[in-house]
Amino acid sequence: MTKEFEMTDIGLMTYYLGIKVNQREDEIFILQKSYTREILKKFKMDNSMPINTLVECGVKIPKYDEGDKVDPTFFKSLVGNLRCLTCTNPDILYTVELVSRYMEAPTTTHLKIAKRILRYIKGTTNFGLLYSTSNYFKLEGYSDSN
Repeated sequence: MTKEFEMTDIGLMTYYLGIKVNQREDEIFILQKSYTREILKKFKMDNSMPINTLVECGVKIPKYDEGDKVDPTFFKSLVGNLRCLTCTNPDILYTVELVSRYMEAPTTTHLKIAKRILRYIKGTTNFGLLYSTSNYFKLEGYSDSN
């Protein structure tokens, strides 16, 4: 490529599309700490108390809830921002997809669940993905027969 195009080596990548990249010889760690803080501030959850779980156990979410309607544009914006976070936080993926189902007619119940995700990520701002080299690789899968 250097024969065909003029190129300059600017070193290792440190930031890409809102994702902070820490590269070392044998590992790469990616996280979205600043983007997470922006989301929390945008939706006025930056002073909220963090929680340890994404959803309460046994909660059933009705599609057509009798609760008050929420501005769909606001709700879609919130869910869209949460979807962008799933790149480095796959632990929130299921719950974000769960609230995505209710974008056509969101209610206060759906908004509470989305805000609970924000409270969870408030406590996990330093979480990210670590890719490391290994000579030993074992793929394991789990299934719940229920």
